[in-house]
Amino acid sequence: MMPNLAQWRWRSLSAGIGGLALDASAELKMNLPEPVSPLTAEIFDLHMLTTLVSTIIMVAVIGLVGFTIYRFRKSQGSEADQDFNDSRFGTWGWILVPIIVLGIDLSIAGPGAKTLKNVEAYEEADLTLKVIGSQWKWTYEYLDQDISFVSNLNNEDLSSPGYLREVDNPVVLPTHQRIRFLHTASDVLHNWWVPAVAPKKDSIPGYINETWTIIEQEGTYYGQCAELCGTRHAYMPIVVKAVSEQEFAQWVADKKQQKATQLAEATAEKEWSKAELMARGESVYNRTCAACHQIEGTGTPPVFPALKGSAIALGDVSAHIDIVLNGKAGTAMSAWGSQLNDLEIAAVVTYERNAWGNDSGDLVQPAAIKAAR
Repeated sequence: MMPNLAQWRWRSLSAGIGGLALDASAELKMNLPEPVSPLTAEIFDLHMLTTLVSTIIMVAVIGLVGFTIYRFRKSQGSEADQDFNDSRFGTWGWILVPIIVLGIDLSIAGPGAKTLKNVEAYEEADLTLKVIGSQWKWTYEYLDQDISFVSNLNNEDLSSPGYLREVDNPVVLPTHQRIRFLHTASDVLHNWWVPAVAPKKDSIPGYINETWTIIEQEGTYYGQCAELCGTRHAYMPIVVKAVSEQEFAQWVADKKQQKATQLAEATAEKEWSKAELMARGESVYNRTCAACHQIEGTGTPPVFPALKGSAIALGDVSAHIDIVLNGKAGTAMSAWGSQLNDLEIAAVVTYERNAWGNDSGDLVQPAAIKAAR
């Protein structure tokens, strides 16, 4: 027997809801990730408490509204109760309902205030990491270890599982140590957030925000800029690798050795050939400049000007070096003098003056950068 129209509608609705529920249960990625620090565990528990209370209220209200609509429908002859305000519930409900709502709010506000107080707790830390947000990368400075590096998106392959999540330089942090994060930005507002590791905190130009964590479990954790910061906001992933204290000590030693080797190379009295500078300059450019000025040097006007055929790349060399070293006030051009060594800046300036058909023939040696600092 063919189902009638009402039965068909009900079965279609049931099948749709059932399908959505199965899809949701199969994915199970809509919730916050499992926390690995005491602070994020508090936030996770608070989030689950709020979700549970909200769900119970939603189900109760929707159920009550649905029952009322069905039970007192007009087709059954129901009429509006004109004496509702004179009933006992109509008289005392205006007081009772706000009391219930206030009680629910206070049940959430208590643990919420405790968690907020913990987020803002300032205690002595074992390690301090300064995090600088800029369009569209993160710069990390380990203040106690004298280590710094830039972290860029390293995967734009749509078919890859790590699409828009992997970076070239992940943050490495030790487990079971109190870590202080100092957040700031060089251009616009950003927000460094790794839900499993630390609470989100605004990165504000000219201002330092602070938060902390103690990671209790080794692993790789992912995050993202949580403040809409421009057209490539989605291209600012964060990767944190939590390792044992011994592994972290070895990583610090390796980083310092790498830095010393690069510094010795950059300050050596060597005349670099054009081919050497162009090869290094292309690598530096793609890592630090291409996000704004694009791989082909065409920029994204009017915010990020093109370098191909530009007055900067083809004009006075000293002015070109100055803007790379010190940035340009009032624009999105950051200062790279403290983030790149003499060889890296000499190479990238040489590359910009000879790539994409610019063909100026200019070579800039590290000695010129050293003199310009």
